[in-house]
Amino acid sequence: MTIEEAKSRIKELSSLLEYHSKKYYVDDAPEISDYEYDRLFYELVDLENEFPELQSPNSPTKRVGGKALDKFDKVTHKVKMGSLSDVFSYEEVITFVNKCEESLGHSCTFSVEPKIDGLSVSLEYIDGELSIGSTRGDGLVGENVTENIKTIRSIPLHIDNNNHILEVRGEVYMPRKNFYALNEKNEKNGGQLFANPRNAAAGSLRQLDSKIAATRGLDIFVFNIQQTDGQEFKSHTEGLDYLKELGFSVIKDRKKLSSSSDIIDRIKELGEMRSSLPYDIDGVVIKADNIDERIVLGENISTPKWAVAYKFPPEQKQTELIDILIQVGRTGVLTPKAILNPVKLAGTTVSAATLHNIDFITEKDLRIGDTVTIQKAGDIIPEVVSVDHSKRKNDSVPYLMPTTCPSCGEPVYKDDEAATRCTNASCPAQLIRTLEHYASRDAMNIDGMGEAVVTLLVNNNLVKDAADFYKLKAEDIAGLDRMGTKSANNLITSIENSKNAGLDKLIYALGIRNIGEKAAKSLADTFLTIDNIEQATKEELCSIDDFGEIMADCVINFFSHPQNKVLIDELKTQNVKTDYEKKISGDKFNGLTFVLTGTLPTMSRSEAEAIIISNGGKTSSSVSKKTNYVLAGAEAGSKLAKAEALGIKIIDEDEFLGMVKNG
Repeated sequence: MTIEEAKSRIKELSSLLEYHSKKYYVDDAPEISDYEYDRLFYELVDLENEFPELQSPNSPTKRVGGKALDKFDKVTHKVKMGSLSDVFSYEEVITFVNKCEESLGHSCTFSVEPKIDGLSVSLEYIDGELSIGSTRGDGLVGENVTENIKTIRSIPLHIDNNNHILEVRGEVYMPRKNFYALNEKNEKNGGQLFANPRNAAAGSLRQLDSKIAATRGLDIFVFNIQQTDGQEFKSHTEGLDYLKELGFSVIKDRKKLSSSSDIIDRIKELGEMRSSLPYDIDGVVIKADNIDERIVLGENISTPKWAVAYKFPPEQKQTELIDILIQVGRTGVLTPKAILNPVKLAGTTVSAATLHNIDFITEKDLRIGDTVTIQKAGDIIPEVVSVDHSKRKNDSVPYLMPTTCPSCGEPVYKDDEAATRCTNASCPAQLIRTLEHYASRDAMNIDGMGEAVVTLLVNNNLVKDAADFYKLKAEDIAGLDRMGTKSANNLITSIENSKNAGLDKLIYALGIRNIGEKAAKSLADTFLTIDNIEQATKEELCSIDDFGEIMADCVINFFSHPQNKVLIDELKTQNVKTDYEKKISGDKFNGLTFVLTGTLPTMSRSEAEAIIISNGGKTSSSVSKKTNYVLAGAEAGSKLAKAEALGIKIIDEDEFLGMVKNG
């Protein structure tokens, strides 16, 4: 075959494959079998291998993924990818409609659309070719995920239009059947289980290896034209109809409605359809349809006045409370856990939920055998909402917390915070969880010292407190079940390395109540040695930023116990570092306070925080008038909106690194 013949056939095959992809993935009307499609596809693969110079960047063969990336480049959006104001009641919907009508002086027609629960992306086409696919990020800057976008078969790689630029916005999602299949596969292989389809879609779209993204079965609904040249649309509906003609998978089940009552009826209809749809929706978007009317209605600081998103309440299901089990935590708290008859809820199978404490159980009058209503808080954490007393069995009895610890058999007591606690400081369950926390990555970071290994060491009487880690020898570990010489040597090396973790990590590792990573770092930064912290007064502790009386009392209480003093002395004997070196490499951020939000492209938030502190700056967990900069990454939330409202400077990772470099 000559190069000209190959060029002609490649063009023909590409056109055929794009056509049949649209018929299958967008129109749900396939015209050829999978076998016939595969024959065309692999013919194209063979030709491109033979004539690599003829391969197009947007060839259908890119659907299976390409070369893995080291990181995602950043994309500055030419048109801001904004967010919508949320409403949660029908009264708020009525208020929104009335405000629009009052501002316009006449009735308004709205496009009412299901709100897909996925990840918002921009698709930019230059002269009909897909040029860039990017995530929303913070609305101003996102990540270039073009290679992963190309693996989504319902996205056209080229379109037939006369515009130089066409940018559209859509929601990438994972169909439920693909989500269930992915979690089932991961569970069999011991891989990560995703909390819900949205998390799975977000994780898949941000894979550095597009070949992995190609296996995840992602899909998209396009719901807006961001920009185009040489063409204007009178209405949102007209623009979406145009996109559908071009071959885009456009948002389904949309209707044009005017009255509040019709909109509310439609919200109810979509709510009833929710569980039967093959994809997740978490609400309904209500947008003024007429483009000129949108201009009149205008914008708020961070959201348009011409649109709102009605958010559905969490999905709820009824199931049976089979049993209540008690778990003992590292601080000795006995936490009741509901064992449920498994039920599908918000994308996953739920078989358990926390019951918090005995007050929670008593307040809801929960009994074993009851029919309970459950939901997922934030669509992630299962919780029991209520009991259906009409279905209660006649022989049910009120639940009582045990009077002794299920782990050690010692008495328990109820404290002032409604928690039931074990009185035995040497309780095995507490000890295992305490040691597991001490060794965790964010604490002393003893690699390989997970729950199973900790349990093994405790059960073999090799470890009774954290100081015993540093007395272990490789030969002590090598002979244990499922351990060997190599594993033992690696573990001993990791234990030895942890001695230099630093005072802030040690304070967090000790598990002082109400003292998290940030508070531990503040203590270390303020007092510099563990002895100084032990001798600190309540007044001195309360003078630390973001430190309150409860936190101060917890620190004082911890160091007042003799066994804790003995532990610290033993850690010193084992040469565990108990002082703190302020790593100040510069003063570029002296007097400046940063708030970090969202996911940064190339570094973790803790890495960015370390850079800020090393340059004399401070970080805070909340935005206020005292905040100087908000460092925002992808999926930034309410902190970003508050910063915009207060007029605080928002920077991205590039600007931040520029400040570090140039001051």
